Amino acid sequence: MSARILVIEDEALVAMELRFVLEDLGHEVVGTAGDAQTARRLVQETEVDLALVDIHLSDGPTGIELGRELGQKLGVTVLFMTANPGMVRSGVAGTIGVLSKPTDERAVQTAVDYALRRRAGRPVEYAPPELQLFG
Repeated sequence: MSARILVIEDEALVAMELRFVLEDLGHEVVGTAGDAQTARRLVQETEVDLALVDIHLSDGPTGIELGRELGQKLGVTVLFMTANPGMVRSGVAGTIGVLSKPTDERAVQTAVDYALRRRAGRPVEYAPPELQLFG
């Protein structure tokens, strides 16, 4: 199942690595954003199925509110990817869960597959162990 994915990550090397992993998995990376304003613009300009959102962006800890906005108001499926999972431990409305960084290609693949299956309303037996689900 191929998807249009937006990577919201301010560390250029991490964003580039994620792009390569996602494209190797057959997904289209519609863009990368290092701050909330750029992410909002990209979502307005193109269709996004899934956003991988870091919490700390170049404009501060804006990822939490951005994830909530994308999920609740814009219908984007959101997974947080952060080295600070405790910041979203209680969950964020409109988002699925959090994947702790650093992570590996397999964890990204299973978390993305899980999120896309849920988005499509397809049966999901269990979440990957690396993905902490909300709610």
